[in-house]
Amino acid sequence: MKTRLIICWLGFLVSSAAMSDTEAVDAVRFALQENSKLPVEEVIVSQMPGLYEVVLSDGTVLFTDKTGTYFIVGDLYQATGRNLVNLSDMRRNDMRKDLIAGLDETDMVVFSPKPGNKKTSITVFTDIDCGYCRKLHQEIPELNRIGIEVRYLAYPRAGIDSESYDKIVSAWCADDQRSALTRAKSGQKIESRRCANPVAEHFALGGAIGVTGTPSIIFEDGRLVPGYLPADRLAQQLGISSGS
Repeated sequence: MKTRLIICWLGFLVSSAAMSDTEAVDAVRFALQENSKLPVEEVIVSQMPGLYEVVLSDGTVLFTDKTGTYFIVGDLYQATGRNLVNLSDMRRNDMRKDLIAGLDETDMVVFSPKPGNKKTSITVFTDIDCGYCRKLHQEIPELNRIGIEVRYLAYPRAGIDSESYDKIVSAWCADDQRSALTRAKSGQKIESRRCANPVAEHFALGGAIGVTGTPSIIFEDGRLVPGYLPADRLAQQLGISSGS
């Protein structure tokens, strides 16, 4: 009987703590809305006691106190032994992983290894007129040989309704998307096309998850690698052998 009472009491404490967190988060959200008028998307209890993590609608992350009055901008680290772990980066990775996993692959332009040879995939925000995007595209045969699938999302750096936007829309709307994208990235002129396409959505997603330039490479675990890397370096970062 005594053991059952202890278990019930522990259950009550856990429930109360969870309720307190919920109430605290609601109070912080209310304070932010009243005091700062910030476009708050999410508020959660931070891993650092006394702080709350605030995600704004544009993806900006802030830390605030329980009054929603004081703010810290930057990453949160935790000391583990002699190392520092970037907790904020881990959270961003998880967020990117979830968002990318929720995309429909039929809206991407995908270059896959031979059947049975795929080891992993990378999701790449790309632009037709970006020199390093073109350089990365030339690595696709080697990436596929190694076993790396390349899944393209559109990110016209000049913005929506720019010339680069028109080019990448034309590639996405082509009958043979992979051929059109390859020809466009080699500097060839491709047929101007219009159709229902995901380019604007890809562009908005890139901005939301921290893409600031192209190419931007997302690994399956959510890590973001900005810029060009040759196939062997990419394979090394992915933990894959690039040997024959």
